[in-house]
Parts: sequence; structure tokens; C-alpha cells
Amino acid sequence: MNFNQSEVARIKEQITREYQAAQHVFGGFTPTAKHEYLTKRQENLGMHFEELKKHMSPEEAMQIFMQVEKKGNENPTLTPDSSL
Repeated sequence: MNFNQSEVARIKEQITREYQAAQHVFGGFTPTAKHEYLTKRQENLGMHFEELKKHMSPEEAMQIFMQVEKKGNENPTLTPDSSL
């Protein structure tokens, strides 16, 4: 597989932003808006996973997801990207 580090880094940053955005949904959205917002985050994460698999094995891509999630859990005060 073609392992393009800069592309993988870009996708990893997008995954981080999706996780951050999902963490902030609980601050004032209505239940329906929460569901729609979280659904969009999940769809985006799936898309990023597929992008990563173009550059590495599915197992390696899943490792990146687990690393990003762990890092986000260790630093929950990150702010989401308003463009998400």
C-alpha cells in the first residue's frame, strides 16, 4: 500500500476534529439535533477510515483511530473546528 505520511497526517487531524466536535454536542443541542449532529460525525469518521485504508492496511487504520480517540480522552478540553 502507498503510505503517504502527509496525507495520513491530514486524515488523522480530521479524525481528531470529528472526535472533538462529537464531544461538544452535549452542551445545548436539542435531542433531535444531537442525533443528527452525531450521525454526521459518524459518517465523516467512516469516510476518513476509508481514506486511511487507501494508504495502509485496515488494521493500521484502526490503530490510528484508537490512538486519536485515546489522545482525545486524555485531553477533553480541545475545541472543535467550526467548519465541521
